[in-house]
Amino acid sequence: MRIGELAARAGTTTRTLRYYESRGLLSARRAENGYRSYDEGDLRLLQQIRTLQDFGFDLEETRPFVDCLRAGHPAGDSCPASLAVYRRKLDELDALIGQLASVRAEVGAQLARAELEASAGLPGGPAPRCELGGQP
Repeated sequence: MRIGELAARAGTTTRTLRYYESRGLLSARRAENGYRSYDEGDLRLLQQIRTLQDFGFDLEETRPFVDCLRAGHPAGDSCPASLAVYRRKLDELDALIGQLASVRAEVGAQLARAELEASAGLPGGPAPRCELGGQP
């Protein structure tokens, strides 16, 4: 299939496919007329890349999965290098979840304090303040 058909079937653009090709993630063969030529295996590679990107993987993190598929494995995540990327991504996500939980706790504490002060309802009381990030 030609680049336009592959792009349409993969739900992306020809520009993206050319970019993937420049990064070595996609290899085009050339037909006699000079047009790029792709097959179902290329579509499978693109589907793997897009799925991983939807999960938050950056383009370089998809490389081991692509290499695994190119090596003839039935799935892009059946190789040790792919599993290592999964482990790193899980560690990264766990760290982000921890950071978000900490921020959430701080915001919750600020809300509780602000609600307490607001419920006191003292007219002419202290001006509103923001204690997050050290702002007066």
